[in-house]
Amino acid sequence: MRKKVIAGNWKMYNDIPASVKLISELKKNLAGLDLKAEVIICPPFTSLDTAKTLIKDSAIMLGAQNMYFEESGAYTGEVSAEMLKSTGCQYVILGHSERRTIFKETDELINKKIKKAILSGLNPIFCVGETLEQRENGTTESVISTQVSVGLSGLSAEDLKKVIVAYEPVWAIGTGKTATPEQAQQVHVFIRSLLRKLYSDEAAEGVTIQYGGSVKPENAALLLSQADIDGALVGGACLKADSFTSIIKSA
Repeated sequence: MRKKVIAGNWKMYNDIPASVKLISELKKNLAGLDLKAEVIICPPFTSLDTAKTLIKDSAIMLGAQNMYFEESGAYTGEVSAEMLKSTGCQYVILGHSERRTIFKETDELINKKIKKAILSGLNPIFCVGETLEQRENGTTESVISTQVSVGLSGLSAEDLKKVIVAYEPVWAIGTGKTATPEQAQQVHVFIRSLLRKLYSDEAAEGVTIQYGGSVKPENAALLLSQADIDGALVGGACLKADSFTSIIKSA
C-alpha cells in the first residue's frame, strides 16, 4: 500500500526568523502524534540549513523548491543537487507550474533536472498539470501525457521508485479554485495509466501521486480519500502550522 506524502511548498515566503517560528510551531503540533503520512517541508534556499538543524529530532523531512542539472560551474543564481544534499535535503520540487510559466522551464529541462536529482540521491517531486485554457479545450490528457513522457524520459523502473508525481491543475493554484475530488481522481487515474504504458503495472502501482491545487484543511480529507490520490503538495495552507497540521492529520 502506498504511504501518503504531505509536502509543504513555502514558495518565496519566510525569512530565517519566520522559518524558525513556523518549524517550531509545526514540531510542537506534530509531537506525539501517530503520523500516517510522510511530512516534507520545502523552505526557500536561505532557510534550508536552519530547517535542517530544527527538524533533526523530528519526523519532518526536508526538501528544496528547485535545482539546476549541472554539478557546479558559472551558473549565476543557480543551486546544484550536491549543494541541496549538503543542507540535508532528501527531496526537491521540479517542474512546478510557476517555474514553467514564469521562468519558461521546458519539459526537456525538467527531465535533465530529474535525472540529475536521482543521480545525486535526491527524490524529485515532479509536477505536472494543465492550464484553465487547456482544460476547457479538452487537451488536459494530451498536455499531461507530454509532460510525463518527456519529463521521465530515460528513467528506468528503478529510478521511478524515487519519483513522486504531483498533479497540480494550474487553474487551481493560488486561485482558491479546487478540482473536485472526482476531477482530481480522474486525472490521477490517467497519470497512473500513463505510467503503466511507460513502465509496468507494478511500477505504476508503486508511484506516489500527490494532488496540489489549493489544498486546505476544509477539502483535504475528501481529496485524500480518493483511491489514487496519495498525498498533497500544499501551498498557502502550509505557511500556518495549524492549517498544515490539520491537512497532515487528514491523511
